[in-house]
Amino acid sequence: MISTTANVASNSIIASGAIIGANVRIGAFCIIDADVVIGEGTVVASHTVINGHTRIGCNNVIGQFSSIGEINQDLKYRGEPTSVVIGDGNQIGKNSTIHRGTLQGAQSTVIGNLNRLLCNVHIGHDCRVGNSILIGDNSGLAGHVVLGDFAEIGSMCAIHQFCVVGQGARVADQSGVVQDIPPYVCASGNHAVPQGFNALALAFVNASPPLRQILLSIHAKLFHDGVAIDEVKSEVLQLSAEYPLLCCFNEFFRLSTRGIIR
Repeated sequence: MISTTANVASNSIIASGAIIGANVRIGAFCIIDADVVIGEGTVVASHTVINGHTRIGCNNVIGQFSSIGEINQDLKYRGEPTSVVIGDGNQIGKNSTIHRGTLQGAQSTVIGNLNRLLCNVHIGHDCRVGNSILIGDNSGLAGHVVLGDFAEIGSMCAIHQFCVVGQGARVADQSGVVQDIPPYVCASGNHAVPQGFNALALAFVNASPPLRQILLSIHAKLFHDGVAIDEVKSEVLQLSAEYPLLCCFNEFFRLSTRGIIR
């Protein structure tokens, strides 16, 4: 079903069964598969292919030559019904690729809201991309990667499969990430190593002085004071009852499986 207010180029192919919302604009030479839903106000630039079981929210901008919902690159994949889910207000740069999930993973690749993916970005199967995240040109996320809200990934970065990049963390250009990066940590290099605390993170800038000191103390214990990880986990769990911002550390520790960068 195509909304009467949608604007679809005459030389694009929209399969029967696709749902195209109000005020959607689809450029020339696009192909939209039958099991695709595109929400109100989304713009799809020319030569874009969207297939599989893909759900795209409202007011997204998808650059030309992008591929969304394509069969993933997991060698175990045998065509099972998995999906891509994209929220609202995202900017997806030209020539980007977002692959569907796997049954062995989360069964879906999920991108939240208000993210900005620059040109030629790859999001692999079963990734979880949060909200308000920036990913630079020519960067790629392997399968099962998790990016916390407000994370920043520079250009030409590679994130190893199953890695977790915490909320508010920053990864410098041309970095190779093979282990997990805690919230509000700056990292760079190949392999990426910690380079300090992200004092420019909006949550830190807006935090109360006591909370700032707690965040800096957690960083010091993780990277400078030699405190056991289990002790840090226990302390953060207790403090998060009073300071909800610290819940992102609890979530990070819960998801982390590859060890923390050192």
